[in-house]
Amino acid sequence: MKTRSAPVQRGIVSSADWRRPLVRAGLGGAHGVLLLLLVIAGLGPMLLLAKFAVTPTQDILRTPLALFPNGLKFDNLEQAWNRVQISRYFLNTVWLALGAWASQVIVATTGGYVLSVLRPKYGRALHAMVLATLFVPAVVLLIPLYLTVLDPPLLGVSLINTFWAVWLPAGASAFNVVLVARFFDSLPREVFEAARVDGAGNFRLFWSIVLPMSKPILGVVSVFAIIASWKDFLWPMLVLKDPTIQPLSVRLPAIAGSVDLGVFLASLAIATLIPVVLFLGFQRLFLSGAGMGGAVKG
Repeated sequence: MKTRSAPVQRGIVSSADWRRPLVRAGLGGAHGVLLLLLVIAGLGPMLLLAKFAVTPTQDILRTPLALFPNGLKFDNLEQAWNRVQISRYFLNTVWLALGAWASQVIVATTGGYVLSVLRPKYGRALHAMVLATLFVPAVVLLIPLYLTVLDPPLLGVSLINTFWAVWLPAGASAFNVVLVARFFDSLPREVFEAARVDGAGNFRLFWSIVLPMSKPILGVVSVFAIIASWKDFLWPMLVLKDPTIQPLSVRLPAIAGSVDLGVFLASLAIATLIPVVLFLGFQRLFLSGAGMGGAVKG
């Protein structure tokens, strides 16, 4: 019985050339150089910021690339956290990010569920209207959105200087709705039909079947939502005029000219740390398809 040979991997460099020491050494060296350049371009600015966060101001100004000529100064971090009250603005940023995340996840999952799973008669028109909002520049919506937050319908109470002024508009993300709807389209319909045969209603189908199968897309939306909220500057600056409730993205530029340079760079390092940690924590969920495992057998 003949055995099928493994498929031949073809490339620019043939397998015979790979066996030559000179070619192998040259390509290996080129790969190493490219990898080093990529690491420098990607991690260099962050590592330099981390170095500046614990470097005395005079060393930053005189010899910025020297490796701690006069030692470390961890007082920069302590002053940034306590004296400059970065801890307060940090907490404000966390609350804003959590609220924006919850708002976007709720709207994206329910909207995607309606468009992809329930599919009402007016679903195509609704989907077209959601897509149409993607072509409207965000800057065009600033004035009508601000007027709406200033005097919201039915409430009669201004949302200016409240976290709700940031949380509620964050949920209106057509991109997230379309993204989640496309993922729901890929879920196996056999599971939905079996759940309906077993007597599951629309809410039970959404909560017990669709959401547990949607961990990858929930991770993607969560990362997008938190990072977008963490770095958002213009809208929080417009609606959060009270400095005590402003996030880091708004307060850091405001205090840049009134604090020591080393302390300011330490504040920037603290503000940068959380998005990096979030990405490292979510990267496996971001890339995996674990939520699909075991959905259909056979």
